Amino acid sequence: MYYSYGDNLYFEGDSVYYNNEVICTTEEYAQQAQEIASSVPEVEPDSVEWMPLGVFALTQEEGSAEDATLFLQLAISKEGIIAGTFQNTATDEAFEVEGTIDRESQRAAWGKVDADWPIMETGIYNLSESEAGALLHFESGETQQWTLIRLDEPEDSESP
Repeated sequence: MYYSYGDNLYFEGDSVYYNNEVICTTEEYAQQAQEIASSVPEVEPDSVEWMPLGVFALTQEEGSAEDATLFLQLAISKEGIIAGTFQNTATDEAFEVEGTIDRESQRAAWGKVDADWPIMETGIYNLSESEAGALLHFESGETQQWTLIRLDEPEDSESP
């Protein structure tokens, strides 16, 4: 499932629509994201195998990765656990994030470790794209639309 926020998934009034059908209220949708993010299963840390999803610049304007000050590095496990690091280069704030994937809806949601809000979400398929939309849900009920822009891995400057 691909979530194209504003197109196939959008908010109108107090309702959330997917493919032009009401799926729930905006409050329920944010609460679902929080439940997905907080459903990290208990696993033995040494047994988890991580696959990197990439490093993303977070922007509220499409195509402006050069000016971004917010960055997110994510990895996923076979169990559907999402882990990574968020960094704000403007404030030098950095913290770990964790969350999970809801296998049925294919929504991926994560937030700051040991915090209930805010929660960021996107579709798991979206995380394979070079640029994709994401939603940021706040405890107040506000939801913001953001763009994740995949950053290229730095080229090895010592290669021949």
